[in-house]
This record gives sequence, C-alpha cells and structure tokens, in this order.
Amino acid sequence: MSRGLNKVMIIGNIGRDPEMRYTPSGKPVTSFSLASSRSWTAPDGERREETEWFNIVTWGNLAEICNQKLFKSQQVYVEGRLQTRSWEDDRGQRHFRTEVVASEMIILGPRNGNKHNQKSDEYNSNELSLDLVNQLDVEESAK
Repeated sequence: MSRGLNKVMIIGNIGRDPEMRYTPSGKPVTSFSLASSRSWTAPDGERREETEWFNIVTWGNLAEICNQKLFKSQQVYVEGRLQTRSWEDDRGQRHFRTEVVASEMIILGPRNGNKHNQKSDEYNSNELSLDLVNQLDVEESAK
C-alpha cells in the first residue's frame, strides 16, 4: 500500500483567544480559530479578497504554550494535519467538523498583547525540549 501525505501549513491571524481544556485522562488540549486571507485582481480589474477560517487544535506541551502565549489578532504560522471528527447530537443529527491538528507553531507577531512576552517563538509538539520548558518557567517566574 502506498503512503499518503496529510500536511497543512497556514499563516494567518488568530480569530479568538485560545481556549484550553483537559481530557478525562488529564492531557491538555487547546483550540483556536485562524483566519488566512488571499487577494487577487478579478478580470474586470477590481481587487478582491477572500478569508478562509480554520479550526486549530493543539495537544500536550504545544497546547499549554499556545494557551499561554497566543492571543486574538496575533499572526502565527501553524503546521499540522487535517482531521475530521463526527458526532451525533441529542436529536440524532449527524455533525462533522474538520480541524487542523497542529504539530508546530511559530509566532510571527506581535508577541505582546494580553499574553506574556517570550524570547523563543518556534514550538514543535514532538520536539519541545526540557531546556525550552525551563526557559519558559524562568521567564514566567521573573515577571
């Protein structure tokens, strides 16, 4: 069987402050919306713009960092994979939601706002080193 590729890379602005919750087993999960716009000139010469909204989900250490460091209107780069969930509501109606499950996030700017500043702005959910975690702890305790 051949191997497929499910990879998404988005640069956009955060639409709402991230919301963090915990699974029953205690694993952190943070979600937020991300808007990415494109513009073009139509055949009639008029300038057009279109905005696409994405639902972003982060897990583990990356979820905690996103909750601490990100805020509405901030520009970020997110890399991950698409995942579609489905569920049935109380009336038996089936619902679907497609999300980007992020594995990496880079803060592009600004880094100040209603969240704390940080020096390092690149995060990878699988490669978050103990040094970075310690650096974040030191920065938080110095404030």
